Amino acid sequence: MAHPKRKISKTRRNKRRTHYKASHSQISIDKTTGEAHLYHRAHWHEGKLYYKGKVIIDNEEISEA
Repeated sequence: MAHPKRKISKTRRNKRRTHYKASHSQISIDKTTGEAHLYHRAHWHEGKLYYKGKVIIDNEEISEA
């Protein structure tokens, strides 16, 4: 039977195992726009890029400049 040459730390082991826990992607509803989006991701709504309820990029301002 094969044996590991070095001990794998609890942290490294748990990092590998975290990927199996999420059965489906988690979806959040933005409070300002009401738009559904993935957690920790920016999303577009009516020509504006939102992240954590704040406007990051506004396409209208970019096109005017």
